[in-house]
Amino acid sequence: DMTVCILGSPTAFLPVLLEGGTRCPGAMVLCLSPTWASRVPSETSPGAWSLLLSRGVSFEAGGHSTLDTFVPPRRANYVTGTFATGGPEGGWVGELARDLDCPTGGSVPLTHRLEDPLLTRWVLAARAGLPVPPTLAFVLAPRGDIPTEPVAPGVRLVRLEDPQGQEKLVQEEVDAFLGDAAMEPYSQVAVRPAGWRWRGTGARSTHGKEEGTAVAQAVGARLAGLREEDGVLLEALVPTARLPLPPPRSPAPRLPMSLRICTLVCRSWGDRPQLCQVACGVGRAEAPVRHGAALPQGLDSSLQQWGVVAPGQRQALAKRLQVVAEAAMAALLATEAELSPQQRGGTRARTDLLGVDFLLACVDDALELVALATNSQRCLETCLLAENMGRAVGEPPGDLPRLLAEAMLHRAQCHLVEGKDILLIGAGGVSKSFVWDAARDYGLRIHLVESDPEHFAAGLVQTFLPYDSREHRRDEEHAERVTELLRARGLRPHACLSYWDDCVVLAALVCQRLGLRGCPPSAIRVAKQKSRTHQHLQRCRHGRPPPAAFAVPCRRLQSHGDVERAAGAVPFPAVAKLEFGAGGVGVRLVENAGQCHQHAARLWRDLRDDADHPGIGLGWGNAMLLMEYVPGTEHDVDLVVFEGRLLGAWVSDNGPTRLPAFLETAACLPSCLPADRQAQLVRAALQCCLACGLRDGVFNVELKLGPAGPRLLEINPRMGGFYLRDWIREVYGPDLLLAAVLVALGTPPVLPARPAPRGHLAGVMCLGSEHGWTLGGGGGLAALQALQSRGLVRLNRLFEETAGDGEYEEPCLSVACGGETRAEARLRLLGLCQALGIDSPRYPVEHFLSHFK
Repeated sequence: DMTVCILGSPTAFLPVLLEGGTRCPGAMVLCLSPTWASRVPSETSPGAWSLLLSRGVSFEAGGHSTLDTFVPPRRANYVTGTFATGGPEGGWVGELARDLDCPTGGSVPLTHRLEDPLLTRWVLAARAGLPVPPTLAFVLAPRGDIPTEPVAPGVRLVRLEDPQGQEKLVQEEVDAFLGDAAMEPYSQVAVRPAGWRWRGTGARSTHGKEEGTAVAQAVGARLAGLREEDGVLLEALVPTARLPLPPPRSPAPRLPMSLRICTLVCRSWGDRPQLCQVACGVGRAEAPVRHGAALPQGLDSSLQQWGVVAPGQRQALAKRLQVVAEAAMAALLATEAELSPQQRGGTRARTDLLGVDFLLACVDDALELVALATNSQRCLETCLLAENMGRAVGEPPGDLPRLLAEAMLHRAQCHLVEGKDILLIGAGGVSKSFVWDAARDYGLRIHLVESDPEHFAAGLVQTFLPYDSREHRRDEEHAERVTELLRARGLRPHACLSYWDDCVVLAALVCQRLGLRGCPPSAIRVAKQKSRTHQHLQRCRHGRPPPAAFAVPCRRLQSHGDVERAAGAVPFPAVAKLEFGAGGVGVRLVENAGQCHQHAARLWRDLRDDADHPGIGLGWGNAMLLMEYVPGTEHDVDLVVFEGRLLGAWVSDNGPTRLPAFLETAACLPSCLPADRQAQLVRAALQCCLACGLRDGVFNVELKLGPAGPRLLEINPRMGGFYLRDWIREVYGPDLLLAAVLVALGTPPVLPARPAPRGHLAGVMCLGSEHGWTLGGGGGLAALQALQSRGLVRLNRLFEETAGDGEYEEPCLSVACGGETRAEARLRLLGLCQALGIDSPRYPVEHFLSHFK
């Protein structure tokens, strides 16, 4: 069972609990009392503790909640709560969440850091490069949580050995600060204590910049009771930018006002910061706008109120706000990662939710977002209040509860798979190298069955089981032998699956013998054999439209006599390819029966068994099929299906191929298609999978889209290959590998209900025959790797060396560039390919990218 535990007051988390109960009924549990939970030594992490819940309020679909008693107690997979010091539950919440063996969203030590304005201001300025109010801070010399390097622009730190008797030094520092050029635009300053214990106290004094003596005295008075973890701040009061406003409706004078922008950022998929919501507070200029002192309002209307009339300028400011808010969280997360487990409150403690407050100021005659402070919960409360207010006037529900619930449930699922024994059938080549890194990151114990006894992955897995299964026409026998190997080793895997195309049927047979979750072998066989897939779908005539509508006429070819018979049933031009093929090898457009005979003769001569070209399905034989050529654009649809329900789908586009071959040339993600055409592809892919019996798993479906709608090319009953897993993670966040593991374990993966792309990727395939010298001797690969280290390109190595030759060649490398827009990604990629010599008259990259507009 998956358990997300919220400790303490439900006030701030109630919408998240309700949303989580809808997404995963029973997974969200609220613990209101320390007597409802207990800590026991962890069985998996020495020195850590497991949190067991004996009682709790569990949330179900439809907003129902129940006070439950759990026998046996439920083990928490993710824990967060109200860690703010000073609340009625602050003490016991922090104690229960300390040093847990599961992911913990926050802790008392991390909350103390977030609520310290000096520490967070230093991080925002020094690590995120954000503008902050000019600040002079006095701290005791022993304080070590603020390093001397790097220097934080705008923050001057004075370390005192003894706070007593420092009047002269304080006066000198104050005079230098007030007279500094950075203070020229400001007329007022504030003196206040800094540290988590001063949160919300309002202890501060305001002074004119010219009152140097009074300011120094105010600082000295605060220094008298200074503790090691505290500080004294002298900061400029940055006014909100004043813009030209339209004539007032009333002759009454306008009062100077202040605008505070509150942002809420969460740790999202792939540990990347994501801005969840923005709310603004407006108040009088002479007093700071505090959380809870005014009703929140939206960013766009606030900017209009302030005189930002042009919609484009408001959109640019909103985009800039997203960038700086996410940069603030990234800097704070990077700083946290450098702390010891004791400083974080546990090895698994991380900040998953963060509020950052900004001012809209005028700096050098330009609008600038100035970072003020961070907090652990106040921005959450403000943003939830804004969302509740919106619903009262008919606004549609916002994304905030959904985003936070998805983030918590996802982290709980990552913990759920830790330590699970996964039987993996087939290691694949270098293109699957990511599997071993991912297994380590997720804490999976991989037991690998692989035909190559010298495979490089042998030293990267828990158990390596060499077994030659390359002759896949004997998979029933292989499955029995594999289960005997497992019994001999005493292995009892929790799940079994394969990411390698050749081994999907064997994996299904092993699952069947071990009683593990997976698709029936008969369904995998139907999907694996291309002609059988289409012939099966042609018999499926129920539905609106039926799956038969997506099938393509085709015939199996095992002899030249079959070619003659197929030529009478399949119209030309047609496509001839391997029945069990992969990677586009041997696929060719044929204009007539004569060309089909010639292509079949060459292929049957050159590609006889797996030794001739490993990894393209020759272990199943070299039978071919002839299928009708389908005009239109080509697309991949990657699906996550659980018990027949679609949980996630991603559509990518392929560029035009180099006819008469069909080897992939280029791709882009997200798709260029409008939403309704993407929906057609997804529905067609899902109906084809379900009609074949594929009801549980991660599947890759290749389709063509023409004027009359989608037509199926083939179904790959496994995770999408090449670059697809990497690209989907980068653009959308979810990991297809983790989704496949969760489905195999019998747990429906939590995926974004409304996936929104973070950007765009466009990529091109490289061939050894066309680009071997450019990438090797020409230094192109070294240049690409240097660019990748700077985050400017994405490389996916498909083979260590050229795979195949001539018409049987496979791509060796995928090179991709990203951008905020599709046009930007496309232009970057085209410029890169032209600069490195990847683009040429023989390999026209601009033509391959021509569909992506």
